[in-house]
Amino acid sequence: MPHLSSRKIRAAAIAGVASLALSACASIPGANVAPGSPITAEEAQVGAQYHPQFVAEFGGEMTGPQAQYVEQVGANIAVQSGLANSRDAFEVTLLNSSVNNAFAVPGGYVYATRQLVNLMNNEAELAAVLGHEVGHVAARHSARRQAAAQRNQLLGVGGAILSSVLLGGNNPIGQQLSQLSLQGSQLATLSYSRNQELEADQLGVQYLNSAGYDARAMATLLQSLAAQNQLDAQLQGRDNATIPEWASTHPDPAGRVQNAVQLAGNSTGVTNRDTFLSRIDGMIYGDDPEQGVIEGRQFIHPELRLTFTAPQGFYMVNSTRAVTINGDAGRAQLTTGPYNNNLSSYVSSVFQAIGGDQQQLAPSSIQRTTVNGLPAAYGTATVSNGQQQVDVTVFAYEFAPDQAFHFQAITPAGQSGTFNSLYNSMRRISASEAGNVIPRRLDIVTAGRSDTVATLARRMAYTDAQEARFRVLNGLFGDAQVIPGRQYKIVIRAN
Repeated sequence: MPHLSSRKIRAAAIAGVASLALSACASIPGANVAPGSPITAEEAQVGAQYHPQFVAEFGGEMTGPQAQYVEQVGANIAVQSGLANSRDAFEVTLLNSSVNNAFAVPGGYVYATRQLVNLMNNEAELAAVLGHEVGHVAARHSARRQAAAQRNQLLGVGGAILSSVLLGGNNPIGQQLSQLSLQGSQLATLSYSRNQELEADQLGVQYLNSAGYDARAMATLLQSLAAQNQLDAQLQGRDNATIPEWASTHPDPAGRVQNAVQLAGNSTGVTNRDTFLSRIDGMIYGDDPEQGVIEGRQFIHPELRLTFTAPQGFYMVNSTRAVTINGDAGRAQLTTGPYNNNLSSYVSSVFQAIGGDQQQLAPSSIQRTTVNGLPAAYGTATVSNGQQQVDVTVFAYEFAPDQAFHFQAITPAGQSGTFNSLYNSMRRISASEAGNVIPRRLDIVTAGRSDTVATLARRMAYTDAQEARFRVLNGLFGDAQVIPGRQYKIVIRAN
């Protein structure tokens, strides 16, 4: 899927990423390696070969003191696994992504997003997440899942698709459109089984203990993840807390909390809370304006100079590759592709890409129009997803002779008008509007004698759910209150 960062707009289809990972794992390095064995030369070669592509797909690599701190903690915890004797054998990367995500690939490559780091409250929790991911690698879970997928003739990496009542299970159209909604590490991994998750938790706790950390951090981090998932669901108007991010490839964080508590026992290691908070102070929080930002139902990209508004009842997920608009009545996605100054051929090429090699997909006609001064073209094709008829719509806009963007959407047949307000809301933004988009950042503050959850929450740079956001961000559950003299995280607008 194209990268919507203004640094480099790329037209790499998501299927290409899937084939990339499949080709990387064609021989499935590690599938026949005993769990806990050192990294093999083959695994190291595969990891090194594809590390740059993974980094590019998942937001880009962050640099500077904050990234160096994450790398240091990650390498320290990874070496506890016995996969290698040297910290230098591990490549730990902080990714510039606004989704809660972490994953690792064979060869000693470990990744965490800044948003997931923002959710943490101490260094032990950071070590817990990275240790959990290293545990998956040490147990060769990825290799074994891919081997099982090949035996079952699944789609390998592409098989980790999202389910939807609108998308057929084995239908090529359903599979292709499902893949349009993949987020984060789902491109790199298939979903872990519950037993694999519990084993990775167990290994992570083991690594925490051997490194001298408080192993209870695994449980507190899982509790924060579960709370964040629930809060996201409430803010987006959804009835469940399942989101296509870290918790999807790492299922049920809430159900694993108690198990993690039991694994930790009466651990007495360190948490390094104050050190951790001082090191992440000022880290960007939420969307990076260079990748566009979501404010309520509005998406605005200050550098690409565009904005649109999701229909009422839909929520958006922003990634470095695309913006997905989700709801019970359908799903749409904004993305881009190669453009040769011909909107009609552009729309046709998008339909061809969606249909893939297995099914010819073309609209009954392609209409030309103008939307808020932008030349536009659109078409709809009605197809079967194996269970019912669905409408696939492509709506494209020309922003420059060599630049176009398009929505691709799926709805039940006869309901393609569901997204008409979305299509009609696309417009250019002025330099003044672009200049008003200011990123949010973490600010570490010390609670005063008169401070309460309410007083600190009022300083959060949000107009809604300030107290709920503050509590989840700081791991304050139930009736927990702030403690005078203790440091806490708030989110502010960066100057």
